This record gives sequence, structure tokens and C-alpha cells, in this order.
Amino acid sequence: MDMSKRLAAEFLGTFWLVLGGCGSAVLAANFGGDGNPLGIGFHGVALAFGLTVLTGAYAFGHISGAHFNPAVSVGLWAGGRFSGKDLLPYIVAQVLGGVAAAFILLQIAQGNAGFAIDGSQAGAFASNGYGALSPGGYSVAAAFLCEVVMTAFFLVVIMGATHGKAPAGFAPIAIGLALTLIHLISIPVTNTSVNPARSTAVAVFAGPGQISQLWLFWVAPILGAMIGGIAYKWIGSDN
Repeated sequence: MDMSKRLAAEFLGTFWLVLGGCGSAVLAANFGGDGNPLGIGFHGVALAFGLTVLTGAYAFGHISGAHFNPAVSVGLWAGGRFSGKDLLPYIVAQVLGGVAAAFILLQIAQGNAGFAIDGSQAGAFASNGYGALSPGGYSVAAAFLCEVVMTAFFLVVIMGATHGKAPAGFAPIAIGLALTLIHLISIPVTNTSVNPARSTAVAVFAGPGQISQLWLFWVAPILGAMIGGIAYKWIGSDN
């Protein structure tokens, strides 16, 4: 497939992930205030992130592989499934797609006169964080460990579901449900990243506090993805 088309697919897929996942958190999670049955809440946000990956993978998987995530690209490279020469272009396209989606989300959210981003609050504009910016007040060590482990298992699921011996056509479902489960576990800890592009996209608009913590949401997911990719390369081999 032509590289320009692959990069366009990664841009659009990451755009969809951030718009759908973060958009559900910003616009719909607490719609109408606490106790309003119309708000989708914690579970709805987790499902929204999973659905973006599931639908995006079916739409773009045959074009770019549907990474939509720098950590996934690095993990697939570490697992021998992706070329190192394509890493930087993919990561740039993913980050740009995420930032574009966050910008669009901000324009939509500002259509409500009462909308404001308070960067001192955990989860502001669906951002990720630790310490005072963790939804549950979790420490930097807990946040780092959580992001490493969750991303490692995400890569294990991705590589297993896309293995040549796996049932054909079902990979996006397994991957989307895995991301939903990851959010159900880790939203209280970091507001769930496992994706540096997703974290960067909203941090740009959330404030300097979120930007100062971005290092963790690059280092931990990429480390976890490499662990998961390398582990599955060994455990999933026929040797």
C-alpha cells in the first residue's frame, strides 16, 4: 500500500480514537450532572474507547494495520511485525491526527457557554495524569506500573488476535474489547492512556500541568508495548 495512504489511515484512525474516546469523556460522561441517567459515565467512556478501535480497525486495518497509537507501532516493531523505517512517519501521523481531533473536540465543547477547562483538576479535558492529576490520586510509581502493564497486555492481545493462526476477521473485536477492559481497570489510576498520541492530543489544550506529566505517558506505554511485543514474539513462535 502507498505510504501516503497508510499515513492518512493512521491520521484518520487516531483522529477517530481521540474524538470518540475523549469526546465521550468530555461531552457525554457527565451529561446533565451527577445522577442524570443520560450521562454515559465511567463504563460508557471505557466502551467508547473500545468501539473507536474496533470500528477503526475494520475501516483502516487493511490499509495501515490500524495502529492508531505510537506505543502499538513500537511494540509491533519490537515483536517483529513492523518495519523500523516506518516508525517515525507513523508516530507523526498518529500525533497529528490526535491533536486535530482534540482541536475539533474543543470547538464543539466551547459551543456550550458553561464549558471551561480547569487544568488543576484531574482528568481535565480527558487528560491523563498522576498524583494530583490522577482521578484517584494515585502516585507516579503506581501510574507508571499501571501504564506499563496495561500496554504490555494490549500488545499481547493485538499480536495474538492478528496471528496467522488466529480466527480470521475477529481481531478488531478482541482488540476493541481489550481496550475497553483496560479502561475499566485503569481510568481511576491515570484516566487511561496506553497511547502517547491520545495523551499528547488533549494535554496540549488541558494546560501546563498535564504537559509536564506527558513524559510518563510516552515512556511507560512504549516500555510496556516493547515488553508485550517481545514476550509474544517468543511465546507465540512455533520454535
